Amino acid sequence: MADLLHVLPDFDSHPYAHLLPSLEKSLVTTADVLTLDAADVARRVQKPVDEIRGLADALLREIHGQCGFIEYDVSESDNRTRDRAARGGLASRGGAVAAQWQAVSTMDATLDAALAGGIPTGYVTEITGESGAGKTQFLLSLLLSAQLPPPDGLARSSLYISTEAPLPTTRLSQMLSAHPHLCTLPANSKPSLSRILSIQTPDLESQDHILRYQVPVAVRRHNIGLVILDSVAANYRAETERPGAGNGAAAMAKRSASLIQLGALLRGLARAENVAVVVANQVADRFALVARPNPPSRPPSRNVHGGADGFRASGSARSTPPQPPPSTPTATEEPMTLDHQQRWFTGWGDDDDDDNTSPSTSRSLKTPSLGLTWTNQIAARIALIKEPEYSEGLDAGGERELVRWRRRMRVVFAAWAAPNKGAEFEIGEGGVRSVGE
Repeated sequence: MADLLHVLPDFDSHPYAHLLPSLEKSLVTTADVLTLDAADVARRVQKPVDEIRGLADALLREIHGQCGFIEYDVSESDNRTRDRAARGGLASRGGAVAAQWQAVSTMDATLDAALAGGIPTGYVTEITGESGAGKTQFLLSLLLSAQLPPPDGLARSSLYISTEAPLPTTRLSQMLSAHPHLCTLPANSKPSLSRILSIQTPDLESQDHILRYQVPVAVRRHNIGLVILDSVAANYRAETERPGAGNGAAAMAKRSASLIQLGALLRGLARAENVAVVVANQVADRFALVARPNPPSRPPSRNVHGGADGFRASGSARSTPPQPPPSTPTATEEPMTLDHQQRWFTGWGDDDDDDNTSPSTSRSLKTPSLGLTWTNQIAARIALIKEPEYSEGLDAGGERELVRWRRRMRVVFAAWAAPNKGAEFEIGEGGVRSVGE
């Protein structure tokens, strides 16, 4: 029970002081006491079952009290109980949490509806998609809308951290002058490029230093409400591709630890400073699993005569003609494997009308970079999907002609919005805007 003070710091452990040393010696955690059978825990620590059951009930009451599921009696003289009642729980603070909701708008009603209001503060949100899907255009729109007053924005400045190309100020100026809403605003409330700070991080070492030391200071000094990292995978990819980096288990474990530290750093920044942290991520192609076909069985010869070399088939025997090899089957994915589960948190492959085993579909499937380790660090993933649209007829070469590319924004998962197929959008001079179905 060494984690008791960390899990439940307000828990009164004095009535159970005689149990805690035995529980700690047997490496029994708070979660074990709550989830395992009391008889099993008692047998493990050599203590009475009733005492273990009483401790579990007390822990459960403490959790219910902190979550606001039970009411504390404020007439009691215990100061700790009075503090809990004054703090309240989820039930009493739900209205206050709803009143504190702040989000950055996309400046499009349809896209905001798909995002359940926009990109909120206090979370780390990922925007992923292939090259040309519109990630940078989406981020530039957020840089401008964050300066708008609520409910469209935060009335705060923005910070753009680039790992590849510098901030495209020319494109930002074009969006300011061409967006139908921004161009009509008065000068005192119109977003400005002077309220957008930018910095480049050429490698992982400088990126960690900037995020850990410089960004928190800049957020407080310049009243920043939106922090954008474009892109999160670029420096990791450059680090792994350099000579001598290695791709073994040790290198992968080191990268996973670095990703966990980066995720904790960004989440802490989002919560402590109440800012919206948005990261762009690249994607890689995903291929369908292919099973190895069984070797064809050779039919036995009917008439075989001995010869000098051992066996010789009779010329009158009917030999079976060679059969063409069967088409390569697709492996059946186990339900609990990552290859099967990832279609529900990557953004590609979970549509009901998608046949994930067909070669044409598998060529279009993508997977966000940095793997499952990074996926566990973010609160939301927004996928920008680029789909080709072909003509109905065939050209002279017998192939369909590519007419245009269609772009679609979808919420893969989010802490504040339900997963959905999102909305189709296009990129114009004023930025991103939804397209009617």
